[in-house]
Amino acid sequence: MSTFNITTTVKKYPKKLPYEEIKTKILGVKYVLSLVFVGKKKAASINKSTRNKTYSPNVLSFPLTDQAGEIIICPDTAVREAKKFDLTKDGYIAFLFIHGLLHLKGHDHGDTMDKLERKYLKAFNIK
Repeated sequence: MSTFNITTTVKKYPKKLPYEEIKTKILGVKYVLSLVFVGKKKAASINKSTRNKTYSPNVLSFPLTDQAGEIIICPDTAVREAKKFDLTKDGYIAFLFIHGLLHLKGHDHGDTMDKLERKYLKAFNIK
């Protein structure tokens, strides 16, 4: 049984990023993760139904159990934000993936999470 899968409803998303390696490094080999790439309308719909927010988010993470979760990324939203973070478009999507993984690991926004994000960006040479 695979512990990682990617599904998409959009044509463009970074296909060559080491998603599974990053997932394993942060959450472990046994953690079951689904990564989903969606368009802006779908992301906004999910955000509305799960968080009662009315915008298209760049990333959402949902723990399903202690050992399973789902991350949803909207590449269209992410691409617009990449320059603000001094990352390439693919690099910023990798950053969002790491960010979502850290939330699934139990981290909240703050200094510790920021340090871990930088650590993993460096470890995987993401720019």
